Amino acid sequence: MGSRSVLREVKIEQAVGLPLAHDLTRIVPGEFKGRAFRKGHLIREEDIPELRRIGKEHIYVLELGDDDLHEDDAAVCMAEAVRGSHIRLVGPSEGKVMLKSDIHGLAVVDQALIDEINDIEQLAMATLPSHTVVSEGQSIAGTRVIPLLVAKEKVEAAGRAARRWRDAHMGEGPISVKPFRTLRAGLITTGSEVYNGLVQDKFGPVVRSKLEAYGSAVFEQRITSDGIPDIMKEIRYFAEQKVDLILVSGGMSVDPDDRTPGAIKQAGADIVSHGTPMLPGSMLLVAYLGDIPVVGLPGSIMHDKFTVFDVLLPRICAGERIERQAITRLGYGGLFADRG
Repeated sequence: MGSRSVLREVKIEQAVGLPLAHDLTRIVPGEFKGRAFRKGHLIREEDIPELRRIGKEHIYVLELGDDDLHEDDAAVCMAEAVRGSHIRLVGPSEGKVMLKSDIHGLAVVDQALIDEINDIEQLAMATLPSHTVVSEGQSIAGTRVIPLLVAKEKVEAAGRAARRWRDAHMGEGPISVKPFRTLRAGLITTGSEVYNGLVQDKFGPVVRSKLEAYGSAVFEQRITSDGIPDIMKEIRYFAEQKVDLILVSGGMSVDPDDRTPGAIKQAGADIVSHGTPMLPGSMLLVAYLGDIPVVGLPGSIMHDKFTVFDVLLPRICAGERIERQAITRLGYGGLFADRG
């Protein structure tokens, strides 16, 4: 049977030379919130006025038992359990450990595993939503426990859950970051009005900018008429050029003259979905010509700041294959049309 922890309260005037059992926080409303004293700090005579300023009349001295973990150690154990590729740990500080990205990439977080850990009483793990684009140094998750001391068995249970997840996913951690690949994209702009020079192409600049944000680029842009044979010809041309991604803009609405979806299908692509439940961008099409993603872009790409293309493009650039289930899940939380 393990020993029990003892937490002893000591008046600050009698605490000189004693170590702090946990970080002490200083708060200046509207200006500062952070660590004033670190766990383990030996109280000095000159610390007493500052302790009073942060509202402390007592400190706590800890004798840790075998069956418990200090909040700092528990937070580290939890963070290590879920850490995957391209993640570094920062802390502990004030009982928390932050998981930060080492790269610009796509955060991948398993919600079911995070829910399982948070269902263990007194454990807390907060994360970004999965498939969030993150920059180098950005926080993806934070771990902590609620009390100063927590039963070691609870943290070990979280570790066991994370190990089961790793065993099922070839050793990868349930919180990781996928790097963006450098893709060569072929862009096909359809429409007789653009082909004949009556209207200036607006898709090209927008698409180039979005690709460049993830380190990719348009290999070549080709403009063609609305005819199915012409669109098919350009799709096959880019397939022969072995591009990594084919984007087809224009001709994606319900108008009978909009023939792009039919051309993509007749070119031999397997359609994952024509249409998505997210707004704007509901007419977007996702298909695969062998291993090459083919995306039909609706007109909203040109004039709406954020569409379904902005959700799926980083996933494609990170090497994920878009499946039907990923499309159907876009509806919940997917109304962006009136967000301003």
